[in-house]
Amino acid sequence: MTTLLKLGIPKGSLQNATIDLFKRSGWKINVNGRSYFPDINDDTIECTLCRAQEMSRHVENGTLDAGLTGKDWIAENKSDVHVITDLVYSKTSARPARWVLAVAPDSSIKKLEDLEGKKISTELVEYTKNYFSERNINVTVEFSWGATEAKVVSGLADAIVEVTETESTIKAHGLKIIHEFMQTYTQLIVNHNSWKDPQKKEKLEQIALLLKGALVAEKLVGIKMNVSDTRLEKIVSLLPSLNAPTVAPLYNSNWFSVETVVDTSIVRDLIPKLLKHGAEGIIEYPLNKVV
Repeated sequence: MTTLLKLGIPKGSLQNATIDLFKRSGWKINVNGRSYFPDINDDTIECTLCRAQEMSRHVENGTLDAGLTGKDWIAENKSDVHVITDLVYSKTSARPARWVLAVAPDSSIKKLEDLEGKKISTELVEYTKNYFSERNINVTVEFSWGATEAKVVSGLADAIVEVTETESTIKAHGLKIIHEFMQTYTQLIVNHNSWKDPQKKEKLEQIALLLKGALVAEKLVGIKMNVSDTRLEKIVSLLPSLNAPTVAPLYNSNWFSVETVVDTSIVRDLIPKLLKHGAEGIIEYPLNKVV
C-alpha cells in the first residue's frame, strides 16, 4: 500500500513562486478557488495550503508530514523539526531575505543598546524578545499586523524589526537600517516521525533533489552552435562549462556541433564573442533542472 505524504505549501507571498518551482521540478499543483487543498499530479502527495508563519508548528505536531517555510518562522515558533534542505528562492529574487532593525533617519538610536526602554514593532515577536533578552536589553516588543514601516513614521514605535530583500520599502519610508538579525530562506522541513518512514523519506529526498535541481537550472542556460574545424579550439577555449563542452562532428562535414551549459549572467557577453570567432547558428535554450 502506498503511503500518502501530507505536504504543506506556503500560502501568501511565496505561494506562486513555490508552485512555479514545483512545476519546473515536475509536479503540477492546481489551486482551485478558495480551497486549501490544491490538486497535484502525484497520487502519493496530498497538498495543503498553510501560512508560512504556522507551517513549522503543523509539521512538528504531525498534522503535516512536511512543508516549506522560512528559516525565520521555524526560529520564531521554536519548532523541533528536521530540515531536509535549504531552498533559496522568493517572490522577487533568488537571494536570502534579511531581518533587520530600522529606525527613523533622525533617531538617536545608533546601536542595539540605545533601545533600552524603547518600543519595537514587528511580526517576529518571540525571536525579537529573545534576541534582546539574551543581551540584557529591556525593550517592549509589540506585534505588527501590517504596514510595519509606518509605525516609526507615525510615532507608534521607536524601531521596527522587518524582513527585506531589496530594502526598497524601508528606504521608501525614509528609514535607516542599523542592525541585521539574520538571513532567512525557504527550508523543506519534515516531522521527525515522518522522516523515519522509509517511503516518506524516499519521496521527500526525491522532492528535495528535483527542487534544488530546478533552482540550479534557474541560473543557467544551454547554448549550442556549429563551428568549423579551423575555429574549434578557439571557440572551446571561450566556453565556461560545468564540465567540458560536448563536441560532435556533423555528418559528412568538417564542421562540429558544440553544446554546453553556462551561467545566464555571461550569455549576453559570450554570444557576440562566439560569433566574432566563427561560431554559427547559435541556439540558447532554458533548462528545467540540473542535477
